[in-house]
Amino acid sequence: MSAVIRPQTQTTAVTATLAEWALSRDTAKLPADVREAARRCVLDWMGVALAGASDPLIRILIGAAQDEGGNTACTLIAQRERVSPMQAAMINGATGHVLDYDDVNTGMTGHPTAAVLPAVLALAESRNASGSEIIAAFVAGYETAARVGQLVAPGHYARGYHNTCSVGVVAAAAACARLLRLDVDAAARALGIAATQASGLKSQFGTQCKPFHAGVAGQNGLRAALLAARGMESRTDMLERRGGFAATLSPDYNPDAALADPQRYFVRENLFKYHAACYGTHSAIESIRKLRAGGLTPSTVRRVTVRVAQSADAMCNIQNPRTGLEAKFSLRFMAAAALLGLDTAGLDTTYSEATCADHSLVAMRDKVTIELMQSPWPQHTLKAEVMVETTDGQRLEAAYDASVPENDLRAQGEKLDTKFSKLAGDVRADALRKQIARLETTSAKELMAACAG
Repeated sequence: MSAVIRPQTQTTAVTATLAEWALSRDTAKLPADVREAARRCVLDWMGVALAGASDPLIRILIGAAQDEGGNTACTLIAQRERVSPMQAAMINGATGHVLDYDDVNTGMTGHPTAAVLPAVLALAESRNASGSEIIAAFVAGYETAARVGQLVAPGHYARGYHNTCSVGVVAAAAACARLLRLDVDAAARALGIAATQASGLKSQFGTQCKPFHAGVAGQNGLRAALLAARGMESRTDMLERRGGFAATLSPDYNPDAALADPQRYFVRENLFKYHAACYGTHSAIESIRKLRAGGLTPSTVRRVTVRVAQSADAMCNIQNPRTGLEAKFSLRFMAAAALLGLDTAGLDTTYSEATCADHSLVAMRDKVTIELMQSPWPQHTLKAEVMVETTDGQRLEAAYDASVPENDLRAQGEKLDTKFSKLAGDVRADALRKQIARLETTSAKELMAACAG
């Protein structure tokens, strides 16, 4: 094995500490609610991936993989083709994010499951790992995602990076290092190899590059762990060192936040989506649903103002979307869709060029004004305030904060089951749901066989 390049700075050992924490995750020692949260993340992501498998981007990526060739150890979600582990991490990663219907976490400011789980599943299937090992590795990656996100918040995301990719690659490497059972030194090198591959730009939101980012994170994170396992050299302090990940990619460096409360599990604060659009639009949608429930009708709407944080401008403020993808990142479109009572979870009709061009939708959209709020609003809050002026002179107001985790876990489970069944299809849903429910006692091969094409 090659000699390891040692740290050259005397700062908090963030990289090594996070590597050690990731390796310490053991399914048997995880609290029961954390294991259940992990299973729910797997269930939700699987449903979204099954529904996203027919997207044109996925055929593009499969075609590219076939041009590359390689071994066929791994399953592609809802496809007949089999590919190599790194190709599976890429393609399945994009598949699970292409609908922008997968979960988020505000600790990361991104989509942790989309970045971490595909890499874990690919590696686990190729090595016939157990479902118990999948849970441990997934939690290791998920927690790393949140803590690396905390390390560079808020400036990293504000600078224009898509954390699902840039932070997600480090998280995927941590998850795969745990699955490979690397030692702390090798795991720290894996995080360093991943950190030097960090990428992903928010300016690509509304294009096929956004779901591609999730695939890039999983593929490059898996590659980093495999290379570290073979002895590849890397700085072992890449997150904190001068010229490293934090220093280069963010004006903010918060080691205390990243390493605070080692017993905290961010997966408990996971946020599931019930609208198939950018999470930054969900508070506005829910605010409008409140108003509709109170009696507001579309025909009485004269003017609408949606107040959101300034950070939404670079995330979900496409003014006049032309495609279904752009619509998912348009506060004006999503507000209009909610006002008209369109199905914001509808994948086949709501998010299309035809809907974007629909006269009634455009007319309602043009009544919506987005106000980007400065201080004292927190820079990255997800809350929204909606004010509607009606034709008879009323002023109606509602607010919602989609960043608050759901505390009724029974209700959450029922909503996720409904969402999963709708996305997965009745026949496949039952078999796959049973596999995930007993994930600790099944194997990666059994799990992936249940979602193959």
